[in-house]
Amino acid sequence: METQFIVSSPGRADFLNTHQDYKGLPVVPAAINLRLYMLANLSNDNTFNVRSIDLEMYNEPSTDSFEVGINEMLEGKFFGNYLRGVVNVLVKRGFADKIRGMNITIKSNIPVGSGLASSAALEVAFTELLNHAFNLNLSRKDIAEVSFAAENMEVGVPCGRLDQYGVSFGGIIKLECRPPYNVEMLPFRNLIFAIIDSGIRHSTGDIHPKRQMEINLGLEALMRSTVVPRELKAKLGYRFDQPAWESISEEEIQDYLSILSEPSRKRILFTLRMHKLTMIALKILNFEVVSPEEFISNLGEDSWRRVQESGASDLTYKMIGEIMNAQHALLRDLYEVSLPKIERICEAALNAGAYGAKISGAGMGGSIIALVKDEKVGRRVVESCISAGAKNGWVSGVGDGVRVEKTTKI
Repeated sequence: METQFIVSSPGRADFLNTHQDYKGLPVVPAAINLRLYMLANLSNDNTFNVRSIDLEMYNEPSTDSFEVGINEMLEGKFFGNYLRGVVNVLVKRGFADKIRGMNITIKSNIPVGSGLASSAALEVAFTELLNHAFNLNLSRKDIAEVSFAAENMEVGVPCGRLDQYGVSFGGIIKLECRPPYNVEMLPFRNLIFAIIDSGIRHSTGDIHPKRQMEINLGLEALMRSTVVPRELKAKLGYRFDQPAWESISEEEIQDYLSILSEPSRKRILFTLRMHKLTMIALKILNFEVVSPEEFISNLGEDSWRRVQESGASDLTYKMIGEIMNAQHALLRDLYEVSLPKIERICEAALNAGAYGAKISGAGMGGSIIALVKDEKVGRRVVESCISAGAKNGWVSGVGDGVRVEKTTKI
């Protein structure tokens, strides 16, 4: 039978402000050219029959069948749960009568568990497939929200909205992670990345809860303290997603961090410093001027000296690269989600000519992204990283969001 529908969705590089979306802070994902493809035909009933060619190749559970209705989640990190979750969300939102079953084949070149949003690509592609095939009239934002609810609420992964929005919209976006979750498409898209798969699999669900708990313990200590000023407490809260992080300066909270355990202190400093660096990068990506004084005050004189060593033609890329390096250092030192192998790979990328390199995703494995001058440098970076122990690598420009590739009349 001829395929009736083909939908594709990109992977995403966790470009700037990693581990900040679930705190309500803005994040900057970049879609990449690695894509997942979903091929589908309508079935004769209300059953979805799904097959993943890639999982089949790795001798992992690769098929699933479920109904239009409220489906249970199966045990383990089963790929079908993400699709079941999408159907559950749509049914709960009143779309049950519009949807019917399909036979679906999935083929993806986004590596699983590598910090490149493979699960979000699956959810977003499936949501768009149903949206297109059954005329659900969902916007890109709706698609992202349905996909987020599927993973966060149905599957139970404590993720933020970074992945689903980055995959749905594509390009480079600034995503506001508080309601109404505004999206700003950034004009600076002329970036090339080396995407490096470390080969170490990770799980967001294993990392996020622990870091969130450590922040919560720190916030609780600050809120219960009698020495913390009322004005500062008004900006804080008891949960990681309650503080007005963007209005808190390191200077005003510094004197009270000694109250906290070392892990909590590190996580809070990470949050403040990471956000400040992202605000500088957003100026650059919006073609605004960043003064030497502002750059130096946040990244140091050595970093500015490295920027100036290059010619004027790649000054902007050098500045972004230095911010990426600084954010990676925060992920390593204050959020403690790097590993010795990840450090070796990042060092290899920089030695091979990358402007900057950082963890993409939750960390403790997964992938790194490296900003490079062109494809030639990108290929050199990939080769160097593989020599340093990485499993695989690709050179990618900034990709498009989810899209319909083919439709035949039904």
